[in-house]
Amino acid sequence: MSLLDAARDVRERAYVPYSKFKVGAAIRGASGAIYRGCNVENVAYPEGTCAEAGAIAAMVAAGETRLTEVAVIADSPSPVPPCGGCRQKLAEFANADVPVLLATTDGAEMRTTVGDLLPGRFDAGHMART
Repeated sequence: MSLLDAARDVRERAYVPYSKFKVGAAIRGASGAIYRGCNVENVAYPEGTCAEAGAIAAMVAAGETRLTEVAVIADSPSPVPPCGGCRQKLAEFANADVPVLLATTDGAEMRTTVGDLLPGRFDAGHMART
């Protein structure tokens, strides 16, 4: 199964009773394993969980801390980029050159990288004096 197919599959299990906006994400860990996440809403906005954060949590729970590829899919007119918080979360576990595929359920795709999504990212080097 491709990374995009994994994201497409998990998207169908999103819990979105309020917005009805399903998002699926899949990431490939350094081991080659695929981890999936879908958005999970909560009536107490904004206490939900983004799909990308769910996939990262699954990866970390499995014992991995490096990702090598990302795919995100949503039913939208154009590919939906990760929110700002998820961009920082992806940057925590990925090098700047890690490829990111953003897609729609209609087949539109946009290819980018973690670094292009979050230029000037905050990283551990900023905390070198602590």
